[in-house]
Amino acid sequence: MPDAGSTAAFSFEPAKASDFERLFDIRLLAMRDSLERIGRFDPERARRRFGDGFRPEHTRLILGGGQLIGCVAFGPHDGAILLEHFYLVPKAQGHGIGAAVLRQLLDEADAAGLAVRLDVLRGSDAKRLYDRHGFVETRSDELDIYMERQPSDV
Repeated sequence: MPDAGSTAAFSFEPAKASDFERLFDIRLLAMRDSLERIGRFDPERARRRFGDGFRPEHTRLILGGGQLIGCVAFGPHDGAILLEHFYLVPKAQGHGIGAAVLRQLLDEADAAGLAVRLDVLRGSDAKRLYDRHGFVETRSDELDIYMERQPSDV
């Protein structure tokens, strides 16, 4: 993995419905610590939640060094773009890859003139990433914080 000061190299590939299991495995790896911290780690509930929101037509595989290291869903929803299921395997975290992926997605949203919406688990380290990239909290509930970023001028 690149060091934090370098430009993180990654590429996207479109996901297929048949990628569900391997992307679900990445979700479990990426979310386990955060969910355990709040006493909510339950693989079956995680499977249902991922399955309910899995939209392969809007999901991208994230590759680093030719290997699958994560995924992200990024597609239209209610006049904005919904960013969800953004997971990196733990060994890929903390190297600037997540920020590089997010920057590319936000550039796409800005070019389209659309806001980006997401929700992040309370207590998740990912919230700092979203804060740094201009997302603001719009509401919250007992488990999640809902955030939005308005498009920037291109």
